[in-house]
Amino acid sequence: MLRATTILAVRRNGTTAIGGDGQVTLGENTIMKHTAQKVRTVYGGKVAVGYAGTVSDAFTLCEKFEAKLEEYSGNLMRASIELAREWRGDNYLRKLEAMLIVCDKDNIFIISGDGEVVEPDDDVASIGSGSMYALAAARALLRHSDLDSESIVKNAMQIASEICVYTNSNINTLTLKGDEQ
Repeated sequence: MLRATTILAVRRNGTTAIGGDGQVTLGENTIMKHTAQKVRTVYGGKVAVGYAGTVSDAFTLCEKFEAKLEEYSGNLMRASIELAREWRGDNYLRKLEAMLIVCDKDNIFIISGDGEVVEPDDDVASIGSGSMYALAAARALLRHSDLDSESIVKNAMQIASEICVYTNSNINTLTLKGDEQ
């Protein structure tokens, strides 16, 4: 069983940043890799995806999501809902063990295999082993600092890596800026 991962997305002032740690863990006590890339852009760099869970399952879902984005002309909400609907309704896909955060400059969604598409109330979303640590740190930084979204993601992920044994400090971030940026 592959474990690990923390993915965090934050939107602030027309910019959305998403980050993921690089650790891949096998079982309870073996680190297999320190430098995995768990966030990437799709749809011509306009959308970012971060994934947590079994790697092959996550890649399958990322490919399905990318196809939905193409099908719905980049409409992030519609593509997310249609992926969740297919994921929940398909016997094969239902067995996949992964979650996604998808975002563009205006939206952040968490997509799960239960058919849920969740848009956070406060422009912060997280998934994975260290998600609650990263979420708490990001919310505090949003409320009590003037940091930009990318700096919040990096700092909150660093804090999560200091608490969660399945999250490391090799943090990769992507930033999506609005047209006015």
